[in-house]
Amino acid sequence: MEQWYGYIGLILDGAVVTAKITVLGCALALVAAFTAGLGRISRFWQLRWLATAYIEFFRGTSIFVQLFWAYFVLPLLGVPLSPLQAGVLALGLNVGAYGAEVVRGAILSVPREQYEGCKALNFTRIQELRHVILPQAFVLMLPTFGNNAIELLKGTAVVSLISLSDMTFQAQVVRAQTGSTAVPFLTILFLYFAYSTVISNSIKALERRLSRGLDVTKG
Repeated sequence: MEQWYGYIGLILDGAVVTAKITVLGCALALVAAFTAGLGRISRFWQLRWLATAYIEFFRGTSIFVQLFWAYFVLPLLGVPLSPLQAGVLALGLNVGAYGAEVVRGAILSVPREQYEGCKALNFTRIQELRHVILPQAFVLMLPTFGNNAIELLKGTAVVSLISLSDMTFQAQVVRAQTGSTAVPFLTILFLYFAYSTVISNSIKALERRLSRGLDVTKG
């Protein structure tokens, strides 16, 4: 039993790495999603083109290839990255590309009357987005953002390919050392489910809170 406690501890150490990649990756994905999403609806064609190119590239290529480029190719171009940095960069930009379409769709779904009201109040484009459009659109984005965060969490397993000691990598180490498949992989199965539940419940709680705030405003 003491031996298994040590192995489970090894997997839990990997779970900390997985959590770190997920949090940092989600932060990068959020920034990328809003940047590209707003770029897609920009009045300037250059920004629309750049945003579209980014979205189509990262949605149209494999996360495995993106990860290997980040870790093995970028150093050849003078941009050395640690395994953690490469994993966060690849996962964040990949999920951010999907999130960008969520941002664009949510903004465009805000009723036309809201835009007309902003024009009547002589709001600038930035004031319009900041004070009226984005607060309403953000609530619409949250459910899909939650799904994207869970997808990013599950995608963290690919970082084991570049020898980053996440919980999938550690489960493989335990399996190699003990010959047991059931215990390590049942453990990470539970951990992935627990993390997903935390993300899902957090997003639902935030959605309820922000929705109440909008209801008060509308009232």
